[in-house]
Amino acid sequence: MIRFGPAGNSQSFYDAGYNATVQAFAWIQSMGLTAYEYSFGRGVSLGEDTATAIGEEAAAHGVALSAHAPYYINLANTDSEKREKSFGYILSAARMLSLMGGQRLVVHPGATRNLERSHAVELCTQGLKEARVRLADEGLSHIVLCPETMGKKGQIGDLEETLAFCEADEALVPCIDFAHIHALGQGQLADTEAFAQVLDALESRLGMERARLMHVHFSTIEYGASGEKKHHTFAEPEYGPRFEHLAPLLVQRGYQATIICESKGTMAEDAQAMLVLYQEALASQ
Repeated sequence: MIRFGPAGNSQSFYDAGYNATVQAFAWIQSMGLTAYEYSFGRGVSLGEDTATAIGEEAAAHGVALSAHAPYYINLANTDSEKREKSFGYILSAARMLSLMGGQRLVVHPGATRNLERSHAVELCTQGLKEARVRLADEGLSHIVLCPETMGKKGQIGDLEETLAFCEADEALVPCIDFAHIHALGQGQLADTEAFAQVLDALESRLGMERARLMHVHFSTIEYGASGEKKHHTFAEPEYGPRFEHLAPLLVQRGYQATIICESKGTMAEDAQAMLVLYQEALASQ
């Protein structure tokens, strides 16, 4: 089963009078959605009691939780103090995710800054392995790190690098952000064949069983010469990529992914639109 859901709460959630994430799960369940990604992007300030309540509500409504670790993480940082802070961000997000009953923690690996790219990639590879050791030391080995494909040239984590991270450590699950791939590739994902090439790479490098269980971020996106600029919505057809090119491939190949929508302000509505497209692809198989 593929799970679809939003990254955070749509504007319509707040417009309907809701004001807390703990209220989101009945709301998205009514839309047929079964996944939700909580963002710790700006830091981990959630209280333990609230995290537990969120987890209980999500479970009661059949919603699988994942989380996004803070954006500040840079495992390629050569400053030992700043690198240590990156591990701290991962651990603090993992603790809260565990209280929520979730497992998948999406991580931005890092950035090149003034390093040679190959050196930065190696530091990130080592850092992801060390992060897993630290999670295990804290009794959090059930938390699965998901390195994300990134959308800007200066960031570590293009598709090739993300697959290499996952080859180096079989416990990692790739977070394939199709919008980021599209932006970094200057409109790369223009048709079904382009999406198929991404899945082919995933399957050949990691094997079909791991590929099928990938974590996915999806939205339309605006990009420039350096890659990602900002996310957009499905209601803006001038932006890609388009999920209708991916849905038939997911059906044909039997994927069991979790697909999180990152549209700007309409993440739940666009997640529901993806669910409908997927169901249509299933029906026409």
